[in-house]
Amino acid sequence: MNLEIISNKLKNMLPERRFKHSENVAKCAVKLSEIYGCDKEKSYIAGIIHDCAKYLEAKEVDFYVEKYSIELDELEKNNLALSHSVIGSYIVRNEFNIDDEEIINSVKYHTTGKANMNLIEKIIYIADLIEEDRNFPGVENLRQLTYNGKLDEALLESFDNTIKFVIDNKQLIHPRTVEARNYLMKQNN
Repeated sequence: MNLEIISNKLKNMLPERRFKHSENVAKCAVKLSEIYGCDKEKSYIAGIIHDCAKYLEAKEVDFYVEKYSIELDELEKNNLALSHSVIGSYIVRNEFNIDDEEIINSVKYHTTGKANMNLIEKIIYIADLIEEDRNFPGVENLRQLTYNGKLDEALLESFDNTIKFVIDNKQLIHPRTVEARNYLMKQNN
């Protein structure tokens, strides 16, 4: 997996500020990999590539969904904020020729999370939220938890925050996020 080829391809797919975000997520993922004992190269690649489908136009979404027979659930259809992670996992596999299932799945679940996430999935999910340029209420607490060895606690707080935000904005909650939260609650009680 040639990082220069990946970066050049991403630069053509993402606006400059989103590419910078992706670089920040990749750097954060490497730091977290050092803390939690995860493969740093895989984490970097997953971090840099996680938002590859974030800025697809509607016709491009339709193209990829048809080309790769992507099954989007009812909440993901016509919702790029949710579907970009699922579509991105197919782009990672087929357009970037990355066949590492951990990288592919960390891209696929970086938006909603899921029950029983593996280490790299957790790292990419949280790195996306706490990278250095993120600024929202509660981000410092998430950073503190994550950088102090409390990854699951940070994830749980993050899922709680997401669910509250979605409720406050009168939107539908993706079941994977609820399942991810409930799974962690059961594991940590």
